[in-house]
Order: sequence, then structure tokens, then C-alpha cells
Amino acid sequence: MDTTHTETPVARSAIRKVAIRLVPFVALMFFINYLDRTAIGFASPNGMNDDLALSAAQFGFASGVFFIGYILLEVPSNLALHRFGARRWLARIMVSWGIVALLFTWVQNFEQLIALRFLLGVAEAGFFPGAILFLSLWVPAQYRGRILMLFYLAQPLTTVIGAPLAGALIQQHGVFFGLEGWRFMFMGVAIPAIVVGIIAWFYLKDKPADAKWLTTEEQTWLTAALEAERATTAGGEKHVSARFAFSSGRVWMLSFIYFGFIYGLYALAFFLPTIIEGFQTQSGTSFDVFQKGLITAIPYLPAAIVMYFWSRDASRRGLKTWHIAIPAIAGAVSIPLALFTGSPVATIAVITITASAIFAALPNFWTLPTQFLTGVAAAAGVALINTIGNLAGFSAPYITGAVHDWTGGYEVPMFIVGGFMLLSAVLTILLARSNRTRSAPVAAPTVTEDAR
Repeated sequence: MDTTHTETPVARSAIRKVAIRLVPFVALMFFINYLDRTAIGFASPNGMNDDLALSAAQFGFASGVFFIGYILLEVPSNLALHRFGARRWLARIMVSWGIVALLFTWVQNFEQLIALRFLLGVAEAGFFPGAILFLSLWVPAQYRGRILMLFYLAQPLTTVIGAPLAGALIQQHGVFFGLEGWRFMFMGVAIPAIVVGIIAWFYLKDKPADAKWLTTEEQTWLTAALEAERATTAGGEKHVSARFAFSSGRVWMLSFIYFGFIYGLYALAFFLPTIIEGFQTQSGTSFDVFQKGLITAIPYLPAAIVMYFWSRDASRRGLKTWHIAIPAIAGAVSIPLALFTGSPVATIAVITITASAIFAALPNFWTLPTQFLTGVAAAAGVALINTIGNLAGFSAPYITGAVHDWTGGYEVPMFIVGGFMLLSAVLTILLARSNRTRSAPVAAPTVTEDAR
């Protein structure tokens, strides 16, 4: 539902300042986060697999083992963020993962790679759900989709900017103390995490009342709006406990929906550079590392544009079931087709549809949990959803690599990806129908209607 006509000047000013002062900085943190965790995908076809003698299955396992450490500490980390404050905890997470990411510069074998990927997951645990929770604590629900969309733009733009950047760093072979290009790339993307993490300690604020860049009126309005929302969200104290989050059927349903999207996202992130490598044989051409980075980035710029306008439509109309289900179906159909197109250009075009579908759904999806969870339950619920979803971060690259080794191609792995995304669409529709069945009639039903 469009609420613009009810906005007061103070409300517009407060939300605009949050969008300008907080969202770009948190998005920068997310940019560095996503680049550091997916850097292994750029290193793989550009020397790392050969230097470390990795098979496709070993690379897939190394890519995915990150998520084991991440998953183990995801919920405890987000509960710690709720207890100690986002400023301290997000800054701590960034500095920790930056130090671990820097160590990839000197990895020597498969065993060390596995250990460092696991430790990177431990260090990063809680960052993404913590960032989602942090931004949700700054803006009322009616503005949340807009703010999360601006934050989420960092993810496709990570590939648009990060892939050519990674390619440029990899080309610096032997420039810095004789380091191979892929090792220098790991160093180049790790150091910003440490620097930005230190800055975050001083720059971020935990709540509107602490923000000196807001006027007294803006602080009062934001604080009152957020307090009123917390008091009325889903009717009661049971929705602010961690126990409620873990026992909520809706939280678990959202977790499995998210699983399908993340399965598709990481299958693309880790194996698209390898698929592009195959274009050279298919087309009889040769690309340098920077050109490969540019080709990798192609699907993600349209994805960012689609995400912006799709989320804007959801904000204008009010979030509907189809804002999530239609992208899931589009991704499910398109991703297996990418390997049957017959030309590199057509393959990239279909992959662009897949990337656009995934990113169109994700920011809208993340408005759902905090519509019926508050307090500790929100911290636990968001972390649990991200934890289950990130099981796909482990399984997608490993299953994709293992099935590739077994079948000799990427056709079957991509059909598996499509199947998981189709499951997300089906579960989204079932969740909406279940909520409508249990809910009292309201003026504008959405996928997140609460059971009364």
C-alpha cells in the first residue's frame, strides 16, 4: 500500500537521513562481506585450482565449508548483537573476518584452504542477519522494504564492480613480493574489511536517540513510531522471545523459502566464472582475466535495476505473494535453460534472467520476519532463517561440483538448482494461503498476514 500521502515532513526527513547516512555505509560493509566470501570463485579458474591441485568436488567443498562455521554461530552471534549493540558487534565481525580473509594470501594446500574457509565462516557469522536487524530497528515497517532494497543493491553491485576488480587484482601477478595473482587478489579484498570495521565502531549508532545527525523532532518521531510498532506487532509478549522464533511454523517456512533462493544465488556466484571459462572452448576465443570479470558482471547490473523497480512496485502496491513467487518461478525455469542455449551470448542472457529473478525477490522476502517478530525473537528468527538458508550456501557449491564430476557436465546440477527455486515458489504460495485461512479479513491481505 502506498503510504506516501500520510507522511509528515518530519517523517520524510527522518527516513531520508537514515537512507543517506546509514544505508550506504552498511551496504559498503555488505559489499566487502559478499566479495570476501565469494572471492574463491574468482580465484578458482585463475590459478588457485591448478596451484592447489583441486578437483571440482574439492573446490565445491572448500566453497561450501564456509557455511558450516557460519551456521554454527549464526544465532548466537545475532543474540550477542542484540545484547551488546550493533555498532560494537558488526565492527567486531568485520575486523575478525578481515584478518582471516587476509590469511588466504598464503594458503598452500587443500587442507589449509578448508580450515581457512571454515574460520572465515566463524568470523563472519551473524553479519548479514545482524545488518538486516540493525536497519529494521531504525525504520518503521512501512519504510522497511524501501530501505532493505537500497541495502540489498550492494549484493548484485558486488559482482558488477567486484568481478572486474578481482580480475584486475589477479592480473597483478608477481607485482607484490612475487605473489601469484590470485593470492594478491585475496589480499586486496581482505584489507578493506579491517579498515571499514574499525571505522564502523565510531560511525554507527545503535538507535535513533543516539544519532546527532537527526533533529530532536526526527529522533522523537522515529523512537515513538518504532516503540508503537513493537508494542502492537503480532499481539503480545510471546513474539519477543527466542523460544517463539524457534517454535514458529512461519519462521521455519520462511527458512525453507530462503533456502531455495540462496541455493540458486551461490550456485551462480561460485560456478559462473567456471562456466564462462568454458565459453572460450565453445566459441574458439580467449579472454584475459579482466575480460572474464567483465563478462561475469554482465548479469548483475540488470539484476540491480530489476530489483530496484520490483521492490519499488512492492512498496507502492503493498507486498503481495506474487512479488516473491513470480521471481522464484522465473529463476527455476531459466537457470537450467542457460546450458541449452547454444551460444555464450544466449547463455549470459538467460543467466541474467536468473540473477534478476533472485535479486527481485530477496529484499521483499526480508521484510517478512520483522512484520511478526520483535525483540529477541526478531534477532533469533532472522538469524535462524539466514542459518537454514545458508545451508544452501554449503550444499549448492558442493552438490554442484560433485554432480558435475559424476555426470561430466553442469546440466543436472542446474536442474537441481531450478528444482530448489521452484520449491521456494510453491512454499511461498502455500504460506500465503495458510495465513489467509487463519487470519481475519483485512483490507489489503499480504503474504505476511498474522494468525489471530
